[in-house]
Amino acid sequence: MEEQHYHGQRKRMVEKHLIPRGIKDQKVLEAFRKIPRHLFVDPAQRHMAYNDHPLPIGLEQTISQPYIVALMTESLELKGDEKVLEIGTGSGYQTAILAELAQHVYTLERLPRLSEKAKKILQELGYNNISLKTGDGTKGWPEEAPFDRILVAAATESVPSPLLEQMSTGGRMIIPLGDILLQDLVLIVKDEQGINKRNLGGCHFVPLIGE
Repeated sequence: MEEQHYHGQRKRMVEKHLIPRGIKDQKVLEAFRKIPRHLFVDPAQRHMAYNDHPLPIGLEQTISQPYIVALMTESLELKGDEKVLEIGTGSGYQTAILAELAQHVYTLERLPRLSEKAKKILQELGYNNISLKTGDGTKGWPEEAPFDRILVAAATESVPSPLLEQMSTGGRMIIPLGDILLQDLVLIVKDEQGINKRNLGGCHFVPLIGE
């Protein structure tokens, strides 16, 4: 009964908060219908898990609102054969969405406690195409580079150069750029001519901390 209840909430979330706001990729929408977001939040907040707003997950970090997760995911244009680098595992919810849509996800989290918690949930859900590591996200994951896609789930005033270096040609990165008060979600596409940027609109993320 409980799973049926949450399944209905996931379906409503997609129909009320994602489709009306322009999320069109059917594979992205299907991932949101499938993944139990309530497992990634504190038990006391599970009744709010499918509302369209961020929620605290402890240690001054948040799980992003579903629409922003969907917008970031859709902008990566995942086909299923990509190596994805995620900076900021957080709760692990965005990681699970990416794992549904890509070949392999490499995810970095600065805070060991969050990384361990996310790892446990993702293992319980049966994902075997995720590699987790604790470390400084601004340095990326050079041993596994290059990456076809990079998703940064924390805001920075400029793109860390290691992340640009670790993008493959033809790669895409989504990253919140700005200070603590004013941020924009920016899509970066790397081609043989260089780097192209497109502003996808305002957002609000916790700051990216690292070298």
